[in-house]
Amino acid sequence: MAKNSVKQIEQDEKRILDELRKNANKSINDIAETCGFSRQKVWRVINNLEKNHTIWGYAAVVDEEKINKKSYIILMKRTNKPITQEIANHIINRELAERVKKMGIEFTNSIFTHGSFDGVICFNANDIRDAKSVVEIYNTLYEGFVSEIQLLEKMFCAVSCGVTNPDIKKFGDFLNI
Repeated sequence: MAKNSVKQIEQDEKRILDELRKNANKSINDIAETCGFSRQKVWRVINNLEKNHTIWGYAAVVDEEKINKKSYIILMKRTNKPITQEIANHIINRELAERVKKMGIEFTNSIFTHGSFDGVICFNANDIRDAKSVVEIYNTLYEGFVSEIQLLEKMFCAVSCGVTNPDIKKFGDFLNI
């Protein structure tokens, strides 16, 4: 097989992406050594993956408890009312996320789904009162477009962004084992 075949390029990209998923803070030299590639090749592949938005960005996986935050999840079910351009613009421009950021609330994931619920929002807040205020704002902003919202509090995170919690043994304590 030719060294630069499409299949080989995809395999090389996958190996580099796997290393970045394990630790996005890993140096290009370390990734090159692990994958058996040159430093220049790794840099070129990562650069191309960033340009074509395969890699959107890099983020730290944070233990919210250690920064005095709690994590919450909103499950949202839409009505059959068609989304207006105004509502679409609110979502695209991340207006809700910007609005609650002023309250010290950070959205960590915003996902549109297929299934029992149409959307999932994960966020960090100081407490349940702040989390409930996000639900109230959401209901007000998207009135008539939402038929059901459920608010969940994350109790323990075993894996986040593909990274296993370094305190995974505490899960046994959580389960009272």
